[in-house]
Amino acid sequence: MSDEIRLPLDVEDFLTWLAAERGRSSNTLVAYRRDLTSYWAWLVERGESLDDVTGSDLDAYVGHLRERGLAPSSVKRALVAVRSLHRFRSEEGLAESDPSASIETPRVPAGLPKALTESEIDGLLAQVIGDDPVSLRDRAVLEVLYGTGARISEVCTLGIGDVDLDGGLLRLFGKGSKERVVPLGRWARVALAAWLGDGGRSTMEPVQWARRGDADAVFLNQRGGRLGRQGAWAIVRKYGDAAGLGERLTPHVLRHSCATHMLDHGADIRAVQELLGHASITTTQVYTMVSNERLFAAYDAAHPRAKASRR
Repeated sequence: MSDEIRLPLDVEDFLTWLAAERGRSSNTLVAYRRDLTSYWAWLVERGESLDDVTGSDLDAYVGHLRERGLAPSSVKRALVAVRSLHRFRSEEGLAESDPSASIETPRVPAGLPKALTESEIDGLLAQVIGDDPVSLRDRAVLEVLYGTGARISEVCTLGIGDVDLDGGLLRLFGKGSKERVVPLGRWARVALAAWLGDGGRSTMEPVQWARRGDADAVFLNQRGGRLGRQGAWAIVRKYGDAAGLGERLTPHVLRHSCATHMLDHGADIRAVQELLGHASITTTQVYTMVSNERLFAAYDAAHPRAKASRR
């Protein structure tokens, strides 16, 4: 039902402002539009407009989302979109006040990323066998995802000019088009060099590029276009299944594993923050919790007096 509803002009103006003034990514804009469409559909069913909304209405909307069985993280995300809309209307003079000003964002239980073990990573990468173009590409995709902690969207948007094999560096564009330069580890560097060398990427290049920008893409699909998120996901899933990891493996799990393993080996948390492109150190700190859990588990399993000392 909500997909058939036309959003009011204030909402469209807000989404345009997010894109033009705040530089939000297309994925973020899609999520905001989806959440605000659901919110507007709920208001329409109640016979209310944006000007009618009160704090009590927003409390009721949160209750509505919970009754639908949404996860706490989804409720929080939806409320952030709604609060941002009302704050925008207030600041732009489109509303007399902001009804969401006194509404607290629901707390989301802290969840720990489920990183793979280092042996599981080795087992995953060992599944890529052969030196044919597809294998060279797939090995490079997996090595870059794990070796740099990059988001899958960042890997898919890589351009040839973003790769410095001689310097061992990679330029990534993260959320909000924020640029960062990250080091390429030895294995990722070797895998990228093989893919970009003879017998790799060049064999997938079409006679004529179908879309502007594809000629600059680091990773290509077998049709000669830029490798997309769906294609990259399929690569990760293919070798994850072969390694027996199943649904435990996603591109984001490789990112989690990169951060966790670095901290396990003594990396400074600020360095990990820079590598992952986290705007806030608190986002990175969740990985220290993972490392602590591993430390305690190893201690309990290995120390002869561990059980007695932690009772």
